[in-house]
Amino acid sequence: MEPKLFESKVDVIKYRVLREISRATWAGQDPFHVFHQVAQAVIKKGEPPMSCCIYKDRAIIAEKMTIGLGEYHGQRGTVHVVPIACDECPKSGHMVTDLCRACVAHLCKESCLKNAINIDEKGYAHIDKNRCVECGRCAAACKYGAITNMRRPCERACPTGAISMASTGEAVIDHDKCIVCGACTYECPFGATNDLSDIVTVINDIKNKKEGRKIYAMLAPAVASQYPECTTGQVVTAILKVGFDEVVEVAAGADAVALIEAEELKEKGFITSSCCPAFTEYIRIEFPELVEHISSTPSPMMYTAKKIKEKDPNAIVVFIGPCIGKKYEKRMPGKEGVVDRVLTFLELTALIHSKDLEIMKLEPTELNEASPFGRGFAQSSGLTAAVEEAVKELEFKDFEFKPVICNGIAECKAALLKAKAGKLDGNFIEGMACEGGCVRGNGTLLNKRNTPMHVQKYMDEAAKRTLK
Repeated sequence: MEPKLFESKVDVIKYRVLREISRATWAGQDPFHVFHQVAQAVIKKGEPPMSCCIYKDRAIIAEKMTIGLGEYHGQRGTVHVVPIACDECPKSGHMVTDLCRACVAHLCKESCLKNAINIDEKGYAHIDKNRCVECGRCAAACKYGAITNMRRPCERACPTGAISMASTGEAVIDHDKCIVCGACTYECPFGATNDLSDIVTVINDIKNKKEGRKIYAMLAPAVASQYPECTTGQVVTAILKVGFDEVVEVAAGADAVALIEAEELKEKGFITSSCCPAFTEYIRIEFPELVEHISSTPSPMMYTAKKIKEKDPNAIVVFIGPCIGKKYEKRMPGKEGVVDRVLTFLELTALIHSKDLEIMKLEPTELNEASPFGRGFAQSSGLTAAVEEAVKELEFKDFEFKPVICNGIAECKAALLKAKAGKLDGNFIEGMACEGGCVRGNGTLLNKRNTPMHVQKYMDEAAKRTLK
């Protein structure tokens, strides 16, 4: 019953942990009271171990269970490092590899300004880490390319330098620098970086629901790319069978957001998009002088949740989507209490399977509240297309829409540097932290392998053809 579309064993382990603690919670058990059953279901007999031995594997599973329960030893932040799982990576920095040929020139040693290169009796180079300042001159000088700058995958992936190595060897996250893009959770090959989960809280919401109180699932449009063997309608049915009272299409909120954002753009003359929380946090941390240009328009998630609570103040609102950053957005200053819980698509799958539901066997429950433009928010350039449509539908006169589409943090940085210098040829920046957009978010089942074709099909199926 496990999905066949996980990209790595790391995702499989995460899914199994969430599924098993969910099963225990449905049964009214404390997951740690049935720890051995959980551990046996996660680390199956005959499978290769995650680490050196079964005992360490079990210790790692215990830590992941804690994260799955929604907290991690009282620490703040959305993403946390499990220290016991983060001890296999070598120390970051320059190192001499086996490509060293013990040459005569020793240009690496000659180029070093700190006398950090030693040559042994056989002529091979070694780096004295007590002297090395990681300038890279030796790597540039070596004709064989024998010196490499070894960086941990999580450090290399982090766009703001929020991850470093503690004196005890494990990675640590500076939450004041973290933009909660989730890149480290995707890149770590040991699964040591994890996002806190609301899955157990959601189950308890459903189990302990009071009379007359409804639980709403807000489904992000990127869902169309995540279950290629099923229809979106079948996924909606599965969500309802889990225990949600109503499923709302966030893409309908995206339609409204595009209209509001177009009005704001016309009024202010230049804005950056506000839909991607990692992008807006990137601006706050790396380009504080541009914060005033971040659109004040709420994201589709926040807009949809506000509309639900205007109609039903007692509602419990759960966003289901592809983005770890949304877990941070729901508790950003000024946004607290609008969205109550956030689940990723991986967590949704674990939740559905914890009830032994098979999505492919369910009758579909169709949602058709949004236009193709709102559904297109799921991919890079989709937001721009929606705002462009809004400009047309609102019939702005004497207004030129000049968008700059940024697909990934590297492109965001380039555009923001130009904006900071006053050299940007555009008046609207669409910023997406994940390359490809939300369909490649770091809370997805499918990430790097999926294609826009699934979202395009979802867009084509929309009955509503305009934003209004």
